[in-house]
Amino acid sequence: MIGQKQQNVTIKGTKSGLTLYLDDSCSFEQLLKELDEKLSSNHQPPEGSPLTSVHIKAGNRYLTRSMHDQIREIIRNKKKLVIDSLESNVMSKAEALEWKKQTDVETVSKIIRSGQVLQVKGDLLLIGDVNPGGTVMAGGNIFIMGALRGIAHAGCFGNRNAVIAASLMKPMQLRISDLVNRAPDDHEEEGREMECAYIDQNVNQIVIDRVQVLPHLRPNLTRLERGMM
Repeated sequence: MIGQKQQNVTIKGTKSGLTLYLDDSCSFEQLLKELDEKLSSNHQPPEGSPLTSVHIKAGNRYLTRSMHDQIREIIRNKKKLVIDSLESNVMSKAEALEWKKQTDVETVSKIIRSGQVLQVKGDLLLIGDVNPGGTVMAGGNIFIMGALRGIAHAGCFGNRNAVIAASLMKPMQLRISDLVNRAPDDHEEEGREMECAYIDQNVNQIVIDRVQVLPHLRPNLTRLERGMM
């Protein structure tokens, strides 16, 4: 009995478009050939139809920039198809080190004085105060085990889900991603619980609340945040 030919490309239709599952054991040349053939024969949209989003899952195959470009070129040459995402489970050592920097928690024990700026790529845990005129910035979240009286900018590379938490929240200015806010003038300083600031997506504004709300608002918090709650 003749065995069935292995399928190197599997196409599945979803509500969000097409998902292409690419086999990670065949040669890349075979993969490109079958991808081109299957899209040519299986995707013939009628005139006037809207664009279809394509999500590509490359499995455990490492894709170089050249490979990315060749896959994208095949998709671009097909009618009404546009790549929405291209994912691989494998990354280079350099990419892994950069990802580690961006997801690591950096712990610093010091006072940030007026004119000083402390910036990290990932999450920041500061054990100390941020004095008026001092600035702390993080690509991720900011946790201050002390008083925040200066400026804090979380998600400084565009992460709008980042949060700022402080034992004493009395900032000159709060920034999360592209939004800016300063604490209200009547914000009480003494006798309050540890507080947090986050972007309320419903009003597109930074709001301040008790730190206990974070597990509900940000269920996918980092290991540091889960350990603190």
